[in-house]
Amino acid sequence: MSNVSKLRWRLLYATLTALFLAVAMLEAANAGPFDVALAAAEQGDYVTALRLWRSLAEQGDADAQYNLGVMYGNGDGVPRDYAEAMKWHRKAADQGNGNAQFNLGFMYDLGRGMPQSYIDAAKWYSLAANQGVAIAQFKLGVMYHHGQGVPQDYVRAHMWFSLAALQFPASEMENRDEAVKARDFVASKMTSAEIAEAQKLAREWKLQPEK
Repeated sequence: MSNVSKLRWRLLYATLTALFLAVAMLEAANAGPFDVALAAAEQGDYVTALRLWRSLAEQGDADAQYNLGVMYGNGDGVPRDYAEAMKWHRKAADQGNGNAQFNLGFMYDLGRGMPQSYIDAAKWYSLAANQGVAIAQFKLGVMYHHGQGVPQDYVRAHMWFSLAALQFPASEMENRDEAVKARDFVASKMTSAEIAEAQKLAREWKLQPEK
């Protein structure tokens, strides 16, 4: 297994629990029930959180749909059900929720709840990465490095690792360091011209808002 592969899996499992336990903090259209559900989930009252988020999710609230997917993916207050998690993540992802897009990519990447598909994983990682989701940028860099679901492209891999290193917050310094190490590992296989091109692409990259 290559060094980047080791980095990939170490980062993946180091962040998996946080990703599936994370609760979207974005303002929901109906803030009252959403915030009550948020507080309930943080206190371990998943029955209340599930009831309130399901109601909002069925009304089309993307953040509630994402959180419902998280609960089913993690088995919080319900039996773990990847098919149900995927259903709700897909609804949120189709509305442009970057975290849901990443989780769909992650599920396709590992074949959780559906057959493994690197092509589908790369598609959803790309959508999330372009919204600035750092872990999606890292994973997309891994896929370009190995040619999984996309043509192998060290320039694109270097670009996405660079962007991930910038996007990871200070609270995720270890993940930021992993992205830097992965970028430098890929750089060791590149020419100076290729590195310059990757750096130019990273500088020119622009955040894409939710659609």
